Amino acid sequence: MANQAAVSFLTNIARGAIGLGVGASVVNSSLYTVDGGQRAVLFDRFRGVIDETVGEGTHFLIPWLQKPFIFDIRTRPHTFSSISGTKDLQMVNLTLRVLSRPEVSRLPDIFKTLGLEYDEKVLPSIGNEVLKAVVAQFNADQLLTERPHVSALVRESLIKRAKDFNIVLDDVAITHLSYGAEFSRAVEQKQVAQQEAERSKFVVAKAEQERRAAIIRAQGESESAKLISDATAAAGMGLIELRRIEAAREVAATLAKSPNVAYLPGGNNLLLGLNTSR
Repeated sequence: MANQAAVSFLTNIARGAIGLGVGASVVNSSLYTVDGGQRAVLFDRFRGVIDETVGEGTHFLIPWLQKPFIFDIRTRPHTFSSISGTKDLQMVNLTLRVLSRPEVSRLPDIFKTLGLEYDEKVLPSIGNEVLKAVVAQFNADQLLTERPHVSALVRESLIKRAKDFNIVLDDVAITHLSYGAEFSRAVEQKQVAQQEAERSKFVVAKAEQERRAAIIRAQGESESAKLISDATAAAGMGLIELRRIEAAREVAATLAKSPNVAYLPGGNNLLLGLNTSR
């Protein structure tokens, strides 16, 4: 009897433990948690996707009948590249960076049409579409000179397209822009040609200034010679003789200061006919 009682007691304990385990498992499967920065969409096997979005916290559901799908609603960056043709048929490499997040009130619709990876499915395709459409409106050089205007058009068009998919874009920016090898060489050659043209202009301008300076100098020398000639003609030989005397005095003064000369030689050659004894 004691053994039967013990077996019965252990059986009851085992049944209770199994019941508690099953109960805990049922309770655990009936709860789900939505963390901060997330929202949940609930799928019901009979009603389909429920139109109400579930907020943060711990919530109940019916096991097996319902299943939660968690969305991250925080702003996330996405970067993608595109090769587009300009209005003058030049190929341009562009890199676009966007900050996106889902429209919270439209999460059930997003889940129905796109699923959890909605941004990866939509943003690259509409980004390439918008870039190609905008870049085709400009010439290659205009993309550089009017880059703020191009960026504004891309931003406006992309925000409008993303709204069709219930996606909100907080920022859109062109982070990289480069041209093909042929166009880059053409731009470089054009810059070199412009520099050579500017250099040629400088050389021509310098030659013109030198020519004018030579003319002015020649005119000055001509005027000076004319004045001397007129003065000589007016003063006669007296002016010439006066110049000879002044030159002789300067030579004599220089020789007198030299330690290597002990006397001043006379004669007509040095003093130009002056008498040193005076």
